[in-house]
Amino acid sequence: MKYLNYLLIIIGAFVAMYGKSGLEQNQYVLIGGIVLLMIGVYRLSKTIPSKNDEDEDAVDDGKNN
Repeated sequence: MKYLNYLLIIIGAFVAMYGKSGLEQNQYVLIGGIVLLMIGVYRLSKTIPSKNDEDEDAVDDGKNN
């Protein structure tokens, strides 16, 4: 599933660049590419643990002693 996130990001970036190029910009293609890009980034960011969660666990462990 991790590779699906990267694939969404890459496809979204290419589609957005394709929609932006040319004399007549197709805004629907551009919006679709940006949506794919943002979905990939969101799904990827959900898998990264928060730095603050680790710090709170360490602080909680210290209070119990």
